[in-house]
Amino acid sequence: MKQFQAESKRLLDLMINSIYTHKEIFLRELISNASDAMDKLYYQSLQKNDTGLSRDDFAIQITLDHDNRRMILEDNGCGMTKEELEKNLGTIAKSGSLAFKEANQKQKDVDIIGQFGVGFYSAFMVAKRVTVESKAFGSDEAWRWQSCGVEGYTVDSCEKESRGTKIILDIKDNTDDDNYDTYLDQYTIKNLVKKYSDYIRYPIRMEMKKSRQKPKPENAPDDYKPEYEDYTEMETLNSMVPLWRKNKNEITQDEYNDFYKSKFGDYENPLKVIHSSTEGVATYNALLFIPAHASYDYYTKDFEKGLQLYSNGVLIMDRCADLLPDYFSFVRGLVDSQDLSLNISREMLQHDRQLQLIASRLEKKIKSELETMLKNDREKYEQFFKAFGLQLKYGVYSDYGQHKDLLQDLLLFYSSSEKKLVTLKEYTERMKEDQKFIYYAAGESVAKIDMLPQTEAVKDKGYEILYLTDNVDEFALRMMMKYDDKEFKSVSADDLGLETEEEKTAAKKKVEENKDMLNFMKDSLNGQVKEVILSTKLKSHPVCLSTNGALSMEMEKILNAIPNSNNDKVKAQRVLEVNANHPIFDKLRALYKLDTNKLKEYTQLLYTQALLIEGVPIENPVSFSNEICKLMVNG
Repeated sequence: MKQFQAESKRLLDLMINSIYTHKEIFLRELISNASDAMDKLYYQSLQKNDTGLSRDDFAIQITLDHDNRRMILEDNGCGMTKEELEKNLGTIAKSGSLAFKEANQKQKDVDIIGQFGVGFYSAFMVAKRVTVESKAFGSDEAWRWQSCGVEGYTVDSCEKESRGTKIILDIKDNTDDDNYDTYLDQYTIKNLVKKYSDYIRYPIRMEMKKSRQKPKPENAPDDYKPEYEDYTEMETLNSMVPLWRKNKNEITQDEYNDFYKSKFGDYENPLKVIHSSTEGVATYNALLFIPAHASYDYYTKDFEKGLQLYSNGVLIMDRCADLLPDYFSFVRGLVDSQDLSLNISREMLQHDRQLQLIASRLEKKIKSELETMLKNDREKYEQFFKAFGLQLKYGVYSDYGQHKDLLQDLLLFYSSSEKKLVTLKEYTERMKEDQKFIYYAAGESVAKIDMLPQTEAVKDKGYEILYLTDNVDEFALRMMMKYDDKEFKSVSADDLGLETEEEKTAAKKKVEENKDMLNFMKDSLNGQVKEVILSTKLKSHPVCLSTNGALSMEMEKILNAIPNSNNDKVKAQRVLEVNANHPIFDKLRALYKLDTNKLKEYTQLLYTQALLIEGVPIENPVSFSNEICKLMVNG
């Protein structure tokens, strides 16, 4: 018996016990190696102008021998000589596939999957003994390589009629932790081929045991019960031609839809299909789908983003998160590339330049397709935005606004004047000549925002207001700060830029005249507000609340609704604004001269009223109710 090198022993033991997360991928690796072997022979025949072979001559055969607990996988590829068996299988991480690819770098069509020479050894995860019988193309000799693991291996001559390689796996006995019988079940094997190797370019065949009803005898009695018989039938387990490698003009929309629903378990057709093939610095095929609705777990912590990743038709990762940014995490689909570097387990991707290039190009492609949908199919885009617009807004806000320029033209907000969703570009194109800001108002719903007192002055000027109803909206706009050099301005801000110089002068005069009363009202609220001022934004309402500083009332509500371990609460710097043109203002002035105690009561009532209008819960509703009753009785 020949011994593995000491380093190879340690590596083999490590791989069998820990590198691969799922034992089932052994079949993927062996099929990929078989595909490589047939590729090599096919390309060699082309180089020698040997027309005696075509791709139609190649196939992979899987046989399940239940009685002897064996799985046999056989190909009719190039096979191996004795030297190649020892070189490729006797030394771990010595890959014949990689050597072949390096020798044929100038030939673009050479696609070899197994480049690291370790996938073969994954067979030891399910097999107690692995036997390889191989006969090289054009040779009269066949050789048998056999090993039971780290103990070593033997190489002897054997009888084999045809070229190629046969791998015989003696499946392990069941343990308390692992049921190895599953790898002798025909439906398990069929499903694994479908899952991992469906798009291998050669047919993968296996005899399937099936059942059928026997023909009914001619003289069968009336109470005849149908009889069944078992039979076997050779079945091709893989489809061989990836949909994403076909030309777009060869694929119907129904084929895309059926593929999407079958592949990703959706009941509804996708809103958008993105099918692209790219060559050059990063060569890959991508087939992406934008769903028509969010999955039940999309906006939860349990959702996992990512695209399926293939290498030459072989599934490498079911969810490669690095191919999608978080703000496009709703995209489903797959990428197939021959350029990606894979690590020893073929399950973890090295985050190399190729992956980053593919991810960058996919990001641009997705954005471009969304912009096209927005421009050419507004109804469909609004359906998309209803499902996933929240994610785009989070994308604007996250990472300190790093992606705001990329995403800002994809956002939609409800317009006070248009009564529908509009883009920021549409808003700015409609702005009046004298309008300084992009105005917005935040609240629980469009209906409630529409009733806010703070919107009156802006509406009176004929200016459009964007209504923000999602929790993240105001945070996103604050992060953006501007759009098209126009600053965002909340209707609750202290300076809305609506007054003329004459109006500002008159307002200052009125404030000066009532400064003492306003300070008294502020003191009456015992620190509940930073100040009490005369409002320039109110028309028909007596009072409203605004804020000083970066934190608005709506942001305060949202942040305080988020659980935290210390139960700490944030508080905006509240400002009570009083309408100097409302009859209540004259009443307040009279009370300041005649009854300051009652002015205190009125001030508290007005502040509580402003809180209720703003949708902020009041601390003592019973007291507020009693004060209202008292006012009704006493006047």
